[in-house]
Amino acid sequence: MTIAADITAFAADIALALMCAAFFLTVYRVIKGPTLPDRIVALDMLVATAIGFIAVVAIKTGFTLYIDIAISLGLVGFLATVAFARFVLARGKPEDEADPMAASRHAIGPRAGKSARRGKGARR
Repeated sequence: MTIAADITAFAADIALALMCAAFFLTVYRVIKGPTLPDRIVALDMLVATAIGFIAVVAIKTGFTLYIDIAISLGLVGFLATVAFARFVLARGKPEDEADPMAASRHAIGPRAGKSARRGKGARR
């Protein structure tokens, strides 16, 4: 084995280890994502990580058909991300995000508004 092949194999092993870490962190974001857009971005990142896995395996094995599979997966992942984005846009924003005054009313709360008006510093 030549030194170039050794360096390539070592770099591929490091790349696989880093992509495993990225994969698990992304899965965590998919599960715990607080909002739907966070989960959509995490799913897009999972597709990118899978493409990376396939590319590294293609380099390690020398089987070039994997590159075609990675390109196809990239296209499907892009279309899925666009479809999810359209879904989020079609669903619309929650009422609080659409009306900034409604969001401030919820932040203060109905009872807090009454008590603030009755307080010492309130104007009548």
